[in-house]
Amino acid sequence: MHQEQAMTLRDVGIGSSARVVKLTGEGALKRHIMDMGITKGVDVFVRKVAPLGDPIEVTVRGYELSLRKSEAENVLVEAVS
Repeated sequence: MHQEQAMTLRDVGIGSSARVVKLTGEGALKRHIMDMGITKGVDVFVRKVAPLGDPIEVTVRGYELSLRKSEAENVLVEAVS
């Protein structure tokens, strides 16, 4: 995957799935995202986005999770076919 094609979880459309490629961010923020079950290689399904775009509701590892846009921007993903 080329850097210019990097897509974040925030860019994934409603009703689409993506696979986590890498987590960016530092220290506590990265740990917080990992503690929610979002780790490299896991598939994430975007269920819905709030009217103003924040938060984003996703399904990961069989449970529903809400993420802030700022958190979703730290999750690099690739499309899942």
